[in-house]
Amino acid sequence: MSTPETSGFVRLRVELVLQVDDAEAVIRAARRRISEDADMQAEERVHAESAVTEDTAEALAYLVDPFDLVSEVPGVELQQASWSSEQVDYDPDSPDWDLDDDDVDDEEEEERVG
Repeated sequence: MSTPETSGFVRLRVELVLQVDDAEAVIRAARRRISEDADMQAEERVHAESAVTEDTAEALAYLVDPFDLVSEVPGVELQQASWSSEQVDYDPDSPDWDLDDDDVDDEEEEERVG
């Protein structure tokens, strides 16, 4: 499907909801990763350690790396990534958490435009 009109870039959207059973383990792992980062400046390290200690979601943001998700995929190179994390109230039975809704909205939008 590679034609001159087709872009070689793909936006991959992933949404995860994680249940944290041991916040202290997550925080320890994030602090360990920060302490092992040789490229991080001392002032930045202090700020990062404080942030991950106070907020488990922030600790997860330090541990989950989009590059790790695609680094073993043959034929692709990560060009840009951004991610965030936040504490949420999760109810798997709520229609607000139906992940298929996004797909339907995108398809309906494409049908209206196309």
